[in-house]
Amino acid sequence: MAAETTPEIIITPVKNEGELMQALALREIVFIEEQSVPESMERDEDDATALHVLAMAGGHAVGTGRLVVLSAPPAGEVGKWGRIGRMAVLQAHRRSGVGSKLLATLEAEARKRNIDGIMLHAQLSAMDFYKRHGYVPNGAVFEEAGMPHLEMKRRLSAN
Repeated sequence: MAAETTPEIIITPVKNEGELMQALALREIVFIEEQSVPESMERDEDDATALHVLAMAGGHAVGTGRLVVLSAPPAGEVGKWGRIGRMAVLQAHRRSGVGSKLLATLEAEARKRNIDGIMLHAQLSAMDFYKRHGYVPNGAVFEEAGMPHLEMKRRLSAN
C-alpha cells in the first residue's frame, strides 16, 4: 500500500469574487464557528480594498489572510505600513506550515508595495507563531472579538 502524500500547499492572491467568497467562507469557519466571533466584527470595510490570499491544497482552499495598507504608520513609526490580518487555517491543516507560507506571501506582497513595516493584532494563542517570524510585541494585552490580543510589529525595511 502506498504512503499517503500530503498535497502541496500553493498560496495565490485572490483574483475574483469567487475566490474572495472562498476566503470569507474559511474565515467564517475559523472565526465565527470555531471562535464565536460575531459576524458583524469579522467582516469589515477593509475587505473591499485588502489584498487577500488563499492557501490551496489539492484544489481546496485551506487557509487565507489579508494585507491592508495603512493610511498612517503606527505610533512611533515612520514610513509606509501595512496590517496583516484575518489569518485563518482550517483545523486539519494547522501546524503543517500553511500559516508560515501565508505570512511569507503577505510579507512578500508588502515588500512589492514598498511597505516599510507590518503590524498585526495577534491572538495570544498565536503570539509565539508570530515571534518565530520576527514580530515583536508592542503595548499591553487588549480584548478584541472577546479574545485577548497583542499588537505585534515587524520592520521590513531598514528605514
